[in-house]
Amino acid sequence: MENQKVWFITGASKGFGLELVKQLLNAGNKVAATSRTVEELVKAAGGEQPGFLPLAMDLINENSVKEAIEKTIAEFGQIDVIVNNAGYGLLGGVEELTDEEVRKNFDINVFGSLNVIRQALPHMRTKRSGHVFNISSIGGFVGSYPGAGIYCSTKFAVNGFSEALYEELKPFGIHVTIVQPGYFRTNFLSKGSMATPGNPIAEYDNVRQSVDMHQNQIDQQQPGDPVKGVAAIIKVASAENPPLNLFLGADAYQVAQDKIAYVQKDLDNWKAVTVSTGFEEAAV
Repeated sequence: MENQKVWFITGASKGFGLELVKQLLNAGNKVAATSRTVEELVKAAGGEQPGFLPLAMDLINENSVKEAIEKTIAEFGQIDVIVNNAGYGLLGGVEELTDEEVRKNFDINVFGSLNVIRQALPHMRTKRSGHVFNISSIGGFVGSYPGAGIYCSTKFAVNGFSEALYEELKPFGIHVTIVQPGYFRTNFLSKGSMATPGNPIAEYDNVRQSVDMHQNQIDQQQPGDPVKGVAAIIKVASAENPPLNLFLGADAYQVAQDKIAYVQKDLDNWKAVTVSTGFEEAAV
């Protein structure tokens, strides 16, 4: 019982968010879970139950986020773990995506998480404890996928502010973990969950092939088991020294290793140019 905590989870009506709700409630934790509509969330979670606080929240409206955080504290007295899970995929070439399509993806995937962090941290700092999980992606570490440039850039942004947040919150005893999954068998790639350009450019054959592959070949064939992925997150939440970077899936592990090797190769091959750009030390 001593490991039971109060969790606040966004995007909880499907995918990792919903699986987190189910596993945490089953283990006796208290869970405040948010979605755009309470009815959809309650139905997905299996109905109302003890320790479950379903909340309707508009992620990009900071007042709505503030209200949800306050209701959670009023109900449970505290928040121990934040999971910024809400987000959606966007597959389209950088040129063909409109300003509106790009900004909408950033609003949900980046600025929505920042809204939650700003509203939750004053409480956590007062307690001088807590854990923030920001659900990113292997696409937040590697961006070399045709059609995924904007989505990956949102996740690169999540990784970037999370690394700074990790350092900023150390003095308060608050942990930060970036969760970077590979392909997991959720509805993330399904039509209706994965956005595509309103005005695709036919010349981008590689982008069209990527969209087709993700929606018609990879969808529901992903190697990752979301039940095991969520169990790993919960395990990390109980660790004394949790990691900043949590990669999930054998595919994510290998892609990350390949990226590290690729960067190391560039560093080694171009070291002479890299280190030649400083001011020459004055001769003694």
